[in-house]
Amino acid sequence: MKIAISCETTVDLPEEILTKFDIKTVPFSILLGEEMILDGQDVSQKIFDYVAKTKVLPKTSAVNEVQYEEHFLNLLKDYDAVVHISLSSKISSACDNAEKVAGKLGLDKVVVVDSLSLSTGIALLAIEARKCIDKGMNLSEVYKYVSSRVKDVQASFVLLTLNYLYKGGRCSSIAYFGANLLKIKPEILMIDGEMKPVKKIIGIMKNVTQTYFNDLMTRFPNPQLENVFITHTGLPKEDADFLKGKLKERGFKNIYETRAGGTISSHCGPGCFGILFLNKEK
Repeated sequence: MKIAISCETTVDLPEEILTKFDIKTVPFSILLGEEMILDGQDVSQKIFDYVAKTKVLPKTSAVNEVQYEEHFLNLLKDYDAVVHISLSSKISSACDNAEKVAGKLGLDKVVVVDSLSLSTGIALLAIEARKCIDKGMNLSEVYKYVSSRVKDVQASFVLLTLNYLYKGGRCSSIAYFGANLLKIKPEILMIDGEMKPVKKIIGIMKNVTQTYFNDLMTRFPNPQLENVFITHTGLPKEDADFLKGKLKERGFKNIYETRAGGTISSHCGPGCFGILFLNKEK
């Protein structure tokens, strides 16, 4: 059985990794004033320039049912079935839209996994799906296994600015003022599909990266060491290299650095970075 792996562009993977694991994507849309652009890794700077110039946040639009149906039907021309791993249903309507189309096309053709995650947290599940497919599992088996690993995805990130969350109405003016005044960098963790602040980090960038890494390894002491992502909206090379070195010391084998796409960038702003991996199966 030839099974396609599908995600939205919020999977935040460059073309070479998408090709390596044969992952297909369908794009979110982003509205910059009157201009509509498609999500991708090459549009983040355009978004940041637009916000800097206009002081207005872009609007992101989830994939709708018509777009999903076209996407799945195109894949079914070359594949027998599709496993679609979607952005968390708690933060987007995309998953619900995909599930409606899957029901219409038939669950023997398309199944949808709610990642309860975002960005390369989704990618980690897609890679697990690839391993299942390569082992010869059928659609039902792939869906069951990948769904069982959703709970093991560790997705977290640090925000260097609350400006975008504040403009987007996700941060109160008092919290925004206090964070800027004290130069607080909040650590955000995906918990049950939603973004939750778990720690406030204060200090220069070197202290921020060190504190974040230490907190992460303490909070999640049993990582699956096969794959890890450093995903960001613009991280200085020395900071990325520092994190890569620490992850290598911890024993991670495949360390991928990726740039977040337009949708994630629109909500998190410049300078956001995160480390994402799977915890070991229990």
